[in-house]
Amino acid sequence: MVEVPETTHLLVLDTNIALDLFVFQDTATVPLRKAVELADGAWIATAAMREELVRVLAYPQIARRLVTQARPAQDVLDAFDRCTRLVPEAPKAAYTCKDPDDQKFIDLAAAHRATLVSKDDAVLCMGRRLARVGVHVCREWSLSHVD
Repeated sequence: MVEVPETTHLLVLDTNIALDLFVFQDTATVPLRKAVELADGAWIATAAMREELVRVLAYPQIARRLVTQARPAQDVLDAFDRCTRLVPEAPKAAYTCKDPDDQKFIDLAAAHRATLVSKDDAVLCMGRRLARVGVHVCREWSLSHVD
């Protein structure tokens, strides 16, 4: 198991990061992929986040990518299920995101003082504010984020 300090041991990954991990196999996500595969329960998610992934996997451009890989969407969902620990929905955080679709990720990260990994500008611009409530926001995760 990957040892991570208590204050930053939990991760919240937005849907685009999940796609980078399991569909696009973005090389920048290799350290993160290893961490979520080895750190049992470090990646927390909600049922709504899983439902969003289900919806996004059906988008034509994603579905085509999966067909090209000869990979059913269920494989991606199985990987998500193996690597995440489902937790209850979080209460509304002190800060509101411009993009309502991203609010659930912010709320969960704030409730658990987690590291939030996102490439979404609407989330990234909130980094300073979210730091006030114990959330570290980053575009790319690496072991250096667990200091």
